[in-house]
Amino acid sequence: MAPRMEQNPITGLKEPYFPKRDRLSRILTGSMAIVIMLGVVMIFLVSVIMYRGIVSVVMYHTGNAILMTQAGNIANISSSLVNLALILLMSQVYTSLAEKLTRWEMHRTQTLHEDAFTFKVFIFQFVNFYSSPFYVAFFKGRFVGYPGQYGTLLGLRNEECGPGGCLIELAQQLFIIMVGKQIISNVQEFVIPKLKAWRQKRKLARVRGAQISQEPPRWEEDYELIECEGLFEEYLEMVLQFGFITIFVAAFPLAPLFALLNNWVEIRLDAQKFVCEYRRPVAYRAQGIGVWFLILDVLAQISVVVNAFLIAFTSDFLPRLLYQYEHDSQLQGYVNFTLAYSPPRYLATGNHTLCRYKAFRDANGNYTLFYWKLLAVRLGFIIAFEHVVFFFLRLIDWLVPDVPGSLELKIKRERYLAKQALADNQEVLLTQAAFHPAA
Repeated sequence: MAPRMEQNPITGLKEPYFPKRDRLSRILTGSMAIVIMLGVVMIFLVSVIMYRGIVSVVMYHTGNAILMTQAGNIANISSSLVNLALILLMSQVYTSLAEKLTRWEMHRTQTLHEDAFTFKVFIFQFVNFYSSPFYVAFFKGRFVGYPGQYGTLLGLRNEECGPGGCLIELAQQLFIIMVGKQIISNVQEFVIPKLKAWRQKRKLARVRGAQISQEPPRWEEDYELIECEGLFEEYLEMVLQFGFITIFVAAFPLAPLFALLNNWVEIRLDAQKFVCEYRRPVAYRAQGIGVWFLILDVLAQISVVVNAFLIAFTSDFLPRLLYQYEHDSQLQGYVNFTLAYSPPRYLATGNHTLCRYKAFRDANGNYTLFYWKLLAVRLGFIIAFEHVVFFFLRLIDWLVPDVPGSLELKIKRERYLAKQALADNQEVLLTQAAFHPAA
């Protein structure tokens, strides 16, 4: 509740007033809570990484030939399932926490309240859902090191990408997280409203007790339905899905297909839910979809940059292209070219044999000239890709108007008629005042 009442300088009426300084301090405190929760998400991410490494080691030491050969796949799939469970758990916890924090901040209008709540939840969900794919896409396999000087994390060697590269693992993880979330969300949307409706009917039956049973009127049946909880969850689900099908589409091209199938099912489930299970919501006017439009626009911008980095650094598209240009157009000897030899000092220490690993390094473990050329090509490709895509985006945005021309003319016509009616009404009032002066 607001601590005091103050006069509104515009309306002249007293209304609840909450000091801006107190609100700002509460917003900063809420921001610290968000940072702490994001830290918890990163802790869970590190835990999943360590779990994946431990499972791989355990599978490899079982002695079973099948488990040893499939240790990487088993670790990746099981860790993705564990990660999905943690993501869904943290989503439920943080959504309730964000709602309480937003109420505690005491925003002045409902629009500001909804925008603040939406922004809090989206920031957390963005990190919660996309941190693991971002790690696989841009960090896994980057800090492995080389024989004799491996990188470690908490005593464990840093993860390496499989023989097929990190792009395949990224696609597997995106499939499990995206499709798994869709399946669980659809099951929840089908089961939870029915459970709530059954619980409410049972509660109403207890209240009525031994009253004379007669057929209630239609309006009473509608009122006995469960209350509509708004469209926030629907918007959030669609925005997260939009992020999956745009940010990582270069690694998981089937994401739009799964999104289409999910939306086809989602439409029917929402129709059943809003028509048969929920009480009719009270409609109110709105200027737009609020902060969701800004979020979608930011996701679209991020997706261009992320896909450019995916193609440049995660895929083998540019290394193959540069090898074709400098060495062999038919890619003969490419795999052998991408493998480096272990340094001599690694062979001299301990009982080690000569081995090869995937990297553009020389015999001493230093990066070769090809690596630096490839880095320059990658950075140039990112700049060119972003400029071309953003140019076409702006061109399409300019060619396709937000409001159709015919509708814009009707809006201008309506405004003109409204002004004309106001002017005519003002002339009538002035004429009446001239013939009937005040006493």
